[in-house]
Amino acid sequence: MGKQEIVERILSDAAAEAEETVRAARARADEIRAAAEQQCADERAEAVKEAEAQGKRIRDGRAAMARLDGAKIRLAERRRVIDAVYVRALAALLCLDRHDAVELAEKLLLENAEEGDEIVFAANFPYGEEVKKLPVVGEKSLTVSEERPELSGGFLLRGKVCDKDVTYSTLLAADREQHQAEIARALFGNH
Repeated sequence: MGKQEIVERILSDAAAEAEETVRAARARADEIRAAAEQQCADERAEAVKEAEAQGKRIRDGRAAMARLDGAKIRLAERRRVIDAVYVRALAALLCLDRHDAVELAEKLLLENAEEGDEIVFAANFPYGEEVKKLPVVGEKSLTVSEERPELSGGFLLRGKVCDKDVTYSTLLAADREQHQAEIARALFGNH
């Protein structure tokens, strides 16, 4: 083989090898590009899935907040209605006629007064003189104070050991504490 043939063969082999290297590089580049496209598609799908989940969490959270706000509004309205019931009850107690007011005072004295207590009538209680004449006043040796403080009807009992608030607002507050759930059920049902 001559020198020219050897050079041509070397050049031919080099060209073939270069062509094979370029073809292998293109194939590897195609593989890398395909893998990158697949990874990009996978990441995009994962991002969409996460965005949908995040959107659902946000919608669910907002819906829960709306339900909570609605429940708070309903509760506030129910409290307002129950407040109105007790405001009317206080007004009714303050407007009791002589017979009913004295009868209520007697019952309260029988239940709450202790031997030797002093009765302090509210300034707006008009039947103090009638209450003084009740048998319970003598039986329990009760005295009546000349003091007439601004109270919400009814009276206070000042005792040797402790005082008792038997004003209408206190009685209604205790009643509300005890019966509020029943009143709510009666007014609003179980909703």
